[in-house]
Amino acid sequence: MTDGAGKRVCVFGGTFDPIHLAHTRIAEEAQQKFKLDRIMLVPAGNPPHKDAFTPYEDRLRMVQLACKGCPGFEASDLENATQHSYTIDTILRVRDKLNANDRLFFLIGADAFDDFETWKGWQELVELTEFIVVARPESEYRVPKNARVHRLDGLALQVSSSNIRTALALGEETPELAPEVRAFIEERGLYGFGKGKVTA
Repeated sequence: MTDGAGKRVCVFGGTFDPIHLAHTRIAEEAQQKFKLDRIMLVPAGNPPHKDAFTPYEDRLRMVQLACKGCPGFEASDLENATQHSYTIDTILRVRDKLNANDRLFFLIGADAFDDFETWKGWQELVELTEFIVVARPESEYRVPKNARVHRLDGLALQVSSSNIRTALALGEETPELAPEVRAFIEERGLYGFGKGKVTA
C-alpha cells in the first residue's frame, strides 16, 4: 500500500544469529500496523558493538529462507563488507535508492533505541528516517530531539538467540526457528549442531 505520494520502506537490521520467529513476527506486526510496502531485513556484516558467531553468508542465507512466504519481506546484503557496518551508512545507501517522496522507517528495539544517541551519525539518522520502536507495555525510553517515533507495543517477545544456539548445539528442538532455517543449520552444522558445542 502506498502513502498517497510514495512507498513506505522499512529497514530491520540485526546480527540474526540465527534469525527466529520473534524477528519475523515483529516485522509482520510493524508491516500491518504501519502499512509498510517493503521490509528489508539486513544482517549486520561486521557490527561494531556485537560479535557475530556465524559467517555472514550463512546468516544472510538464513534470513533469505525466513523471508520466503512473507509478502513484502526481502533479505538485503547491503552490509556485506569486511569493515564495521554502521546503521548510518546502511540508511544512506537505502535512502539513495528511494524516491524523494518515499517514507523510510527503521525498526528497532526499545533497549537499543535508548542508547541511540551514542551511535555514529545519529543526528543525521534522525533527519533521514522515522523510527518504529518495539517496546514492552509501559516501558519508557529516551527520544532524541526532532526524532519521529512510532511505538509498537506488546511485542517484546521473550526469545533468546543464545538459548537457541545452546539448544542447537545439544541437538534439541527449536520451535522458535522456521523449519527451513532449522534444516539449513543442520545441513551446515552451524552452532556446533548436535555436538554439544555451545557457541555462546
